[in-house]
Amino acid sequence: MLRLTTFVSTLALSAAAAMATDITVGVSPGEHGEIMEEVAKVAAPKGLNIRVIEFSDYVVPNQALADGDLSANSFQHRPYLENQIKDRGFDLVEVGTTITTPMGVYSSKITDLADLPQGGRVAIPNDPTNGGRALLVLQQKGVLKLAEGTGLVPSPLDVTENPKGLRFMELDAAQLPRALDDADIAVINTNYALASGLNPQTDAIAMEENSPYVNIIVVKNGTQDEPWVQQLVEAYHSPEVKAFIEEKYDGAVLPSW
Repeated sequence: MLRLTTFVSTLALSAAAAMATDITVGVSPGEHGEIMEEVAKVAAPKGLNIRVIEFSDYVVPNQALADGDLSANSFQHRPYLENQIKDRGFDLVEVGTTITTPMGVYSSKITDLADLPQGGRVAIPNDPTNGGRALLVLQQKGVLKLAEGTGLVPSPLDVTENPKGLRFMELDAAQLPRALDDADIAVINTNYALASGLNPQTDAIAMEENSPYVNIIVVKNGTQDEPWVQQLVEAYHSPEVKAFIEEKYDGAVLPSW
């Protein structure tokens, strides 16, 4: 009986391997890539082989997905996807939530936003969604005020009150950690902070609160009903991946399911 059970189990595993589906998922460096590697470990025994590809910016993964070079991507929040669809006409859809990563304010010069100097330099992302998010964080912390009605995508032109005459440096999001020597503060997405060795829990001088920027898994429209999509989301939402996130990031990255 034992031999028969072992034989049957071996056949089942061989059949699962023969029927395995291969997909490619684009991610950004840091927690998105690290978590997706764990998702791949959970998915593999269930017949879904995930190849994880890292992109160093926020622009290419959606274009690569739209072009068919990726099966899915996992790097962006909803407002960013909505803005990309509006501006670039991508036919992409959300199929599941992933994590929430509060944006942080970092500095190598000050330890309190109250100490920002007159005419200080503030580095923020240069894409509309994350740049707007950075400005909203600064408004939340009382550093500036924005015009009403700008929603989630204000720009420096929408700053109506700037009592310290702050000057804004708009840079590629991945380059912001390197700007800490040149700027008085930089507002940095958590994935790039973690990838550069910054700890949001101990290094940030201020953190975003009550963030609406939940991150998502995205696929090309028309593929959302493929069986592998459900497998991918289920693997991401597994207890194993949740435990990995909670243990590794200690509150700097939060599961959204």
